[in-house]
Amino acid sequence: MSEECSHDCSSCSENCSSKNDFRAKLNDLSSVKKVIGVVSGKGGVGKSMVTSMLAVSFNRKNYRTAVLDADITGPSIPKMFGIKEKATGIDETHILPVRSKKGTEIMSINLLLENEADPVVWRGPVIAGTVKQFWTDVVWNDVDYMFVDMPPGTGDVPLTVFQSIPLDGIVIVTSPQELVSMIVEKAVKMAELMNIPIIGVVENMSYFECPDCGKRHSIFGESNIESVAKTHGIDVVCKMPINTEFAKLSDLGNVEDIDVSYLENITEKIETL
Repeated sequence: MSEECSHDCSSCSENCSSKNDFRAKLNDLSSVKKVIGVVSGKGGVGKSMVTSMLAVSFNRKNYRTAVLDADITGPSIPKMFGIKEKATGIDETHILPVRSKKGTEIMSINLLLENEADPVVWRGPVIAGTVKQFWTDVVWNDVDYMFVDMPPGTGDVPLTVFQSIPLDGIVIVTSPQELVSMIVEKAVKMAELMNIPIIGVVENMSYFECPDCGKRHSIFGESNIESVAKTHGIDVVCKMPINTEFAKLSDLGNVEDIDVSYLENITEKIETL
């Protein structure tokens, strides 16, 4: 620790042991080997879709997978996996996640609400505390890879996850618009400040491929994600097309049937961690 340390780790780039003091411990019944955060600088870029696809990809590789839905005010993971039942507790301090049809463990605020359409009207500290409890109080059963679907931006919850949960790295999700690329840099710089490794960037809605001629069209403008990634030393970039099948399968709760080949470079990088 620097002699000039202000004890405000959120604005510090030093890699010191004090930062580990905030990390919350799993309960004695849980085991999680690797934790990957999925973040975005803004909403609407497909972050939950990418989170789900990563979990599906590793499930198909016969890893035990889990998704911690940290997007408390905009939870979508249960619907995408077709989960309708509620999470249950085994005692006063332990909660069991719900398993998807293919065996991925899921925990989301929508698995605790009486009505999934009920809004969560909570202030930031309460939301952040709930996310932390999803890590400490849920019984994660021998999970090989957990994917944390974080809310967009750089506010309370991402900061809580970065400080409280031992992330092995993050995946940043973006779209081609110039404005979004600028916002991505904020997410990148936050990760750098917190000393969280950036595994790679996924550009969603990168192009549309004509089903008749096969030509690719840049509906949202030409991408500059490679230059943004290069600036920050990120060497893995995946591009996903505009594909109505993605939305259809997600809306039907069949995300586990989705084509995950677009994320092959990211999944290979994750496996080397």
